[in-house]
Amino acid sequence: MTAAAWGWLILAIPLAGCVLVALGWRSLPGRSAGWIASAAVLGAFVSALGAFFSLQDRAPASRHVVSNAYAYAHTAGVNVDLGILVDPLSVFMALVVSGVSFLIHVYSVAYMASDRGYARYFAYLNYFVFSMLLLVMAGNFVLLIVGWAFVGAASYLLISFWYRRTTATRAGIKAFVINVIGDAGMVVGAFLVFRHVHALDYGHVFARTAHAFSVNDGTLVAACILFLVGAFAKSAQLPLHTWLPDAMEGPTPVSALIHAATMVTAGVYLIARLHPLFERAPAAADVAAIIGCATLVFAATVALVVTDLKRVIAYSTISQIGYMVLGVSTFAYAAGLFHLMTHAFFKALLFMGAGSVIGAMGGEQSLDKMGGFRRAMPFTFVAFTVGAMALSAFPLMSGLFSKDAILAFGLHRGGLYAVLAVVGYIAAFITAFYAFRMVFRVFWGDPVPQAQSLLEGELWHGEHFNPATGEEEDTDVGFPGLEHHIAERERPMRAAMGPLAILSVLGGIVAIPGVTSWLENFLRPAFVDSRFIDRAPSHGAEWAGLAVGGALGVLGIGLAYTLYVRRRGYTLTLRDRLPRIHAFLNGKWYFDELYDALFVRPTAGFGRFGRAVVESTLVQGVLIGGASGVVRGGSAIARGLQTGLLRGYALLLLAGLGGLALYFLLVSS
Repeated sequence: MTAAAWGWLILAIPLAGCVLVALGWRSLPGRSAGWIASAAVLGAFVSALGAFFSLQDRAPASRHVVSNAYAYAHTAGVNVDLGILVDPLSVFMALVVSGVSFLIHVYSVAYMASDRGYARYFAYLNYFVFSMLLLVMAGNFVLLIVGWAFVGAASYLLISFWYRRTTATRAGIKAFVINVIGDAGMVVGAFLVFRHVHALDYGHVFARTAHAFSVNDGTLVAACILFLVGAFAKSAQLPLHTWLPDAMEGPTPVSALIHAATMVTAGVYLIARLHPLFERAPAAADVAAIIGCATLVFAATVALVVTDLKRVIAYSTISQIGYMVLGVSTFAYAAGLFHLMTHAFFKALLFMGAGSVIGAMGGEQSLDKMGGFRRAMPFTFVAFTVGAMALSAFPLMSGLFSKDAILAFGLHRGGLYAVLAVVGYIAAFITAFYAFRMVFRVFWGDPVPQAQSLLEGELWHGEHFNPATGEEEDTDVGFPGLEHHIAERERPMRAAMGPLAILSVLGGIVAIPGVTSWLENFLRPAFVDSRFIDRAPSHGAEWAGLAVGGALGVLGIGLAYTLYVRRRGYTLTLRDRLPRIHAFLNGKWYFDELYDALFVRPTAGFGRFGRAVVESTLVQGVLIGGASGVVRGGSAIARGLQTGLLRGYALLLLAGLGGLALYFLLVSS
């Protein structure tokens, strides 16, 4: 089969899985909906492998295949085809998205088994994967924007999956609104580019960019900034990040899917895909690099104090996406995408481990109530610790190689980029600390009642409640299922976590400085037009950076061990000594409060004014009420005149004729 055929199959199979599960949910027994959905995503992964090998059979210069199904619109100078682009970048993204998503589907087969929305969940999950694959396989801006919008809609459906939880529906609406802001930026940015290059497909746009725009042309910079609005909304970068921690209201596998392989990586992919535009507008790229660096510091500091296990991992995602944005915005494309890949492995693993722990806790997510699970949950402990080590950039783990590749490139470019890289190294130390803050608080110490119960062979269930509010909940449709599941007791959960743990350890072998360059060589044809393609630091500089990064990771882990194992309780003393700093970090730098004051409350107040004054008083009272009053009054007068007496009617007739005569006399005079 050709690369183009494989590319269409990448999209068709998960879409078919979504339709099959959605239409046949009543007749699908047991867990079959989950296995059908999983098989569909596995089919997409196999198709991505087929596209990969098909490209490898072509010369590097021709690893760029465009396939158009039909002409969607050819009118008034606007030519839009329903077309896909199969090149190393799209195939790389398809492999990561479908591969990790398949493992998340398998994990979900067991994790969601008792939920009465089981088939609906997997239909949504397949739709989400299809939407993300459409985004990365799109061959033009129109199809890109369609996929972009589909991903936003799918995220709303999954975040709000437990729709009877008020916190979940609010989180879904919040995610949708912020993503729509990004969608608007994408559309306007594409329009600005179209006005100058008169094309919407990537090939023609990129070929005409150098002729249509000068370096840092104002229009191009504005367009790229608008693209960044879309990228930052999807990838949860400052200041459009506030939806992502709230997205933890969805089921834990949804958190893994959004954070690891799909939605949040879309912004990184966008910058990489549009690299000819950003290299022509380096001012916009610098804005992205600075915001990415600021985001990674912000999120790392918040993760130091947050006590909800899933939200700590969520803030780590925001921080790690900041590294990726920093990488692709400094034009270290292979390094940024390398970290995207390794992050997908260890972040999905961390969320799966967190889901197993939360299941053992009966739904509880607070770190303050966890502890002592090391012996009770040995598989989950090992898997979660491996994920935390990769996140911490522990020596020889995949996260070290990918993160350092970004920072080493920044140091190599010097100037502003070197400063950003130094900040990145400082944040890497903080990352190692908060990663093992989770490990030590969950798995070390005396067993909590839930861990003790598990040691005695009983899985804790307890009362069903909303972990965000403490409200009691039933287990009907729209709420979490009756049962809880842990990896120690569910083979599908272990089958998903095992490969991710191995990849978190060995994933770095694709790009070891001076040893392997498989990933860089594969991606090179997608960035061959970049003037930065060969600007890489020396192997000696890269190994020096690895040594620094590894040392910082070890120091961060050591500090966490000291504070949470050897001197347990000392962090409470620090909190009491530094109450304002703790309150600031625990308040997430007060971004939500700021947006509430600037946007939410004024908008709500305007809505209340419109309802109370404009709608009730003006429209209902004056316009509708006034008009109806006139009609009622006229009707009453007419009814009063209908006496049934002939002499009364004659009198009215004479009065009317007299009035008409008087009118004409006045007019004629």
